[in-house]
Amino acid sequence: MPIQQNVEKLNIIRSHMSFLLPFGFDQLKRQETIDSLESNGYTYFHIDEDADHETEMYGYGIEVVGKELEQYFYPYIEHKLFPGSPDKKGFHRYTSVIKIDHIMQIRDERHEFQIRSIDVILGPFGIAFLALRVNMQDIPADLSDVLDFIQHFRAIEPNLKESKGAMIIIPETRQTFTIRDYLFGYLCPFMEKAVLHDKKLKGHFGSLPYFEDERMFVSSFLIAETGASISEDQLYRIGNLNGRRPDGVPFISATNPDYIRRSLSHSLHDRWAPHMYMIATEHGYSVVTNRPADELMNELSQFMGTHYYNLLLHYFYKIMLLRVSFEYSEIDWKKDEYYVRSLIQLISVFSSSYYFKEISTRSEGKELAEMFRKTFLIDPLFNEVSNTLQELYKSQENNQAGRLNMLLFVLTIFTVISGIYGMNLVIPDWEAPSGWKEYPSYTVFEWISLITAVTGIGLSAYLIISTFGKMYLRRRRRNKLDMLDQ
Repeated sequence: MPIQQNVEKLNIIRSHMSFLLPFGFDQLKRQETIDSLESNGYTYFHIDEDADHETEMYGYGIEVVGKELEQYFYPYIEHKLFPGSPDKKGFHRYTSVIKIDHIMQIRDERHEFQIRSIDVILGPFGIAFLALRVNMQDIPADLSDVLDFIQHFRAIEPNLKESKGAMIIIPETRQTFTIRDYLFGYLCPFMEKAVLHDKKLKGHFGSLPYFEDERMFVSSFLIAETGASISEDQLYRIGNLNGRRPDGVPFISATNPDYIRRSLSHSLHDRWAPHMYMIATEHGYSVVTNRPADELMNELSQFMGTHYYNLLLHYFYKIMLLRVSFEYSEIDWKKDEYYVRSLIQLISVFSSSYYFKEISTRSEGKELAEMFRKTFLIDPLFNEVSNTLQELYKSQENNQAGRLNMLLFVLTIFTVISGIYGMNLVIPDWEAPSGWKEYPSYTVFEWISLITAVTGIGLSAYLIISTFGKMYLRRRRRNKLDMLDQ
């Protein structure tokens, strides 16, 4: 529970924020979605983009160097993150430079902000991301106001009291929107039809019924006044987005210095302290610095480039691992034999094609990746998925063994009966055109012969049809999995 207390002030003179919203999309309509993006001004992102376009995309003269992106990731990761065309497998990023200024009203406060650019990233297995680059315009601002803005902007479905009450205002038209309507009704209305929804769940995250939150993940680069002191309390507030209470009072959600210190030991990367810190929590990834803004071009380039993709990849890992766990819990073991096989294929393709513990060639990239793995609980989730895979294999083997035993049992019966009849199940009456009319006079042994022959023919037909049917279903599942893995 938030506790009222004296909170240290920290002036932020510039902020760069990226809000990341995952959603499920229909892979069968993938080309339709791409056509819709292109018709609305979104261009396919290449790592060799020209510098002028990048400056517009990121602002403040920030450039993301393609060669640095290539050298930052291992080759087996690089060609998945930066595929050369939409036809290749991987993460396909479409970007549009927006540069529009709007206002967020929270209680009696108004905060001006700019949407710099928007990414729509179509990832593998029907998972996509909407990423918005936002700059607060009314700065310098107190850290409490910046964190309050972030906390309200990220709330797609404001179910918590501290997230309610925010409204987006369009100055030109005086229109007002909730956050969700602002995203899908104003900024990206064409994406609404691409978002899949679970029929049983309401709200945006019915699109991902296995996801545990209804707020966007935020990454932020906060530049404080040059030489300002950055305390542990402020770092804790940044990591937990402790801005202002519903009554507008700044707050921190912990008062025990030892607790704050222990929490930071798990979430803080202080390699460049006391001038720069990185914090990663389940709410967001933040960089805060007290260095002059004109000395931070390289750090901002990394934040917009290499760190952006490092975060994206691990966020994708978390979502996929949660998806597998969710789908495993939904299995009806009595009916879902083909579903089990599809889930085994999904886990296998994801593990072999996209899931890698080592993704970066640089020590900084390794450290950041390790921080994301801890934050998103990647290793425990992957261990759970590995156990799931073993259970699925065991279940499939048991089912196959049971079917094989039943088939052997049936075939044994037919073999024994056929052996008793000397492999001759033909009744002389059948050779005459009117032979079938004599069945009321059949003896017991002739009835056994008749039933055995008819059942054997039916069983053979069933085996042939089911074999070809399973081949067809396997091919369909394989094609569907190939389509998901794009």
